[in-house]
Amino acid sequence: MALVTRPDPANPLIVHADRTVVLETFHPRSEAARVAIAPFAELERSPEHLHTYRITPLSLWNAASAGHDGPAIVDALRRYSKFPLPPSLEVDVAELTGRWGRLRMTSVDDELRLGVAEGDEPLLVQVARHEQVAPLLGPARGPRAFAIVLGNRGVLKQALLSVGWPVQDVAGYRDGASLPLSLALGVDVRGYQAEAADAFYQGGSAAGGSGVVVLPPGSGKTIVGLVAMARVRQRTLVLTTSRTSASQWRRELLAKTTLTPDQVAEYGPNRRKEIAPVTLCTYQMLTTRARGAGGADAEPSYLHLDLMRQHDWGLIVYDEVHLLPAPVFRLTAEIQARRRLGLTATLVREDGREGDVFSLIGPKRYDRPWRELERDGWIAVADCCEVRLRLPEGERMDYALAEPRARYRLAATTVAKDAVVRAILALHADAPALVIGQYLDQLERIAADLGAPLIQGDTPQPQRERLFDDFRSGRLTRLVLSKVGNFALDLPDAALLVQVSGAFGSRQEEAQRLGRVLRPKARGVGATFYTLVTRETDEETFAHHRQRFLTEQGYSYRIMDAAEWLQPSPRHSAHLN
Repeated sequence: MALVTRPDPANPLIVHADRTVVLETFHPRSEAARVAIAPFAELERSPEHLHTYRITPLSLWNAASAGHDGPAIVDALRRYSKFPLPPSLEVDVAELTGRWGRLRMTSVDDELRLGVAEGDEPLLVQVARHEQVAPLLGPARGPRAFAIVLGNRGVLKQALLSVGWPVQDVAGYRDGASLPLSLALGVDVRGYQAEAADAFYQGGSAAGGSGVVVLPPGSGKTIVGLVAMARVRQRTLVLTTSRTSASQWRRELLAKTTLTPDQVAEYGPNRRKEIAPVTLCTYQMLTTRARGAGGADAEPSYLHLDLMRQHDWGLIVYDEVHLLPAPVFRLTAEIQARRRLGLTATLVREDGREGDVFSLIGPKRYDRPWRELERDGWIAVADCCEVRLRLPEGERMDYALAEPRARYRLAATTVAKDAVVRAILALHADAPALVIGQYLDQLERIAADLGAPLIQGDTPQPQRERLFDDFRSGRLTRLVLSKVGNFALDLPDAALLVQVSGAFGSRQEEAQRLGRVLRPKARGVGATFYTLVTRETDEETFAHHRQRFLTEQGYSYRIMDAAEWLQPSPRHSAHLN
């Protein structure tokens, strides 16, 4: 039966001319509509019954680069819209998606060029005259192309995106040193992992070899990286968020590929600065500044950024690319001739630099909805709960008199949360549990109360690894974590996470923390994520913002009252179990 594509008042979407889209979440077709618009629309607001999405130029260009053309996007909107689509929106979608691919970077006789197809010469003249673009172009090569200095490849892409014209870069890449590499026998690559690596590599064509793969935590993004490395088979630099993450990459590389220990090196503190065919380095290490490097007006001096520039890499992998620091953006603009793979659970950046990721790492090549992988059993079924509590009377006046930033901390670290944490852990006594938060004094207090170890930034790496191993083996069933636990923790049995505080309204942090418990469990075992929020405080506002990305992925939060935890009724306990 053909899908209905004409407007229908019984449909769940209202589409506005300003490119906002309202979804009725109570509608029977709301989930199908959400999945249909997810590739090209970004969630902005998510009150209980009506979610508001916005279609942006960047969201459309990401969709176009992934193969969603204007007619397909318009058809998806029309299929679920209550009313006729505004004519201006249909035109906007067609024109914006149509911009992708009109400007192309190519290589002709080893010269980098920006060009257009025959008949599009006025566009090239238009962008070439723009004040941000003109200084980055070389001499004209006929009416349809300009030469480009190699070093301007990245910054030109940034400049053109900022003036509304994305560039399709098909100039190809400089090969790095050869690295014979394949996956070890018996390594199971899931279908979507192979699809993601293939979408990045694209058979080695000039169009492939740069871009971002978006998959939820626990779904095996590292395997995607290993498959991509086996496709490229060249020296590789892997950039990670932490030494814990670098160590986990090393374990995976040695266990699941044909690489030997001498071919994989961790470049970092307390080690010789070793370079190997596969080198692992943290963002923090890469952006370490030289002591006493210049005055206030001096250009920052970074000790290790040349690691990216000076070695013969054929591939650079950016793990958790949404956390890419600004100095690495700058250097990544310089090394556009190298293949670049970004791995992330969410392209959301709180600094608004998603456009730089698009320009400098590459467009989104692959994105798989979280709920789809949950349905297929590749990540755990997750239950999200927001537990609301009140400030004790003794803290209420302190909160009212505090400055805004101090108010948030007072609300987030209230001692009233300690008893709720104990009650939650008692209810889930058999579940391997993580407690995570932002503020060390709060975490130290909770860890002491629970008799559980705390892992934070100053915890020595060998001690961290020992505690993680104890948790994996079952010798430990509770760990308290600072924000060092936000990313890349391989704790597959963790089934319960209690978030006691967070980094204000960070959507990426909320998504990553849920991800700590999403690795698949034994049959019938799901994951539970609790976030504790203080009523009538700024924490409520920030919590709503934090939850937006997960809401976009189809998760909803059950709202619960802390009083039910501290004096639970039999009916309440049965419901939770």
